[in-house]
Amino acid sequence: MITLHYHPSNASFAPHALLREIGIPFELHYVDRERMAHKSPAFLKLNPNGLIPVLVDGDLVLYETAAILMHLADTHPAAALAPAIGTAERAHYYKWMAWLGNTLQATLLLYFYPERVVDAGHAEGAAQVKAAAQRKAAACLEQIDAQLAGHGGPWLLGERYSAADPYAFMLCRWTRGFDAQPARSFAHIAPWLQRVRARPALQRVYEVEELPAPDY
Repeated sequence: MITLHYHPSNASFAPHALLREIGIPFELHYVDRERMAHKSPAFLKLNPNGLIPVLVDGDLVLYETAAILMHLADTHPAAALAPAIGTAERAHYYKWMAWLGNTLQATLLLYFYPERVVDAGHAEGAAQVKAAAQRKAAACLEQIDAQLAGHGGPWLLGERYSAADPYAFMLCRWTRGFDAQPARSFAHIAPWLQRVRARPALQRVYEVEELPAPDY
């Protein structure tokens, strides 16, 4: 049995959505962030970084959202959530999965936690980091918007829904509180968000995680 260690609205959102998309049995293990459960000795044995999510699949313990998503797609090929290995489409899939984690997600973490990269108590510095992160995130969203406009397909990679879609959706959702240029304000991202949100797997994630409005 697969177990996903999660917290509502955290980076576990995308793996949760993909598990429901695949339609296999799995268990959810709630990690109580308010009680710092993700920093407990038991959790640190699973992920020494003390970050959510963690996927336990038999003897395999896996962390990092992109790695979990790619593992799930690869081990459930019947769901067709990744392009065929060895194709140009597969190479672009790798590119987008890496970019979503290394560029957009990393930028959004700076936006939400700017105090982590400045001296303690340096409020002005934290504000500058946050503002710069929002500007960079907006540029990233422009790149997603251009990708969707360029191929004209319904999903991030084109005609087929893939593991990249719930990952990108999750990160776009994190911009919903931006005071300028949230993801939903982009012409091609907005209808794509609606399409992803309408999938039964996403609807179930919202129900189980009890996520409040605004949706994204």
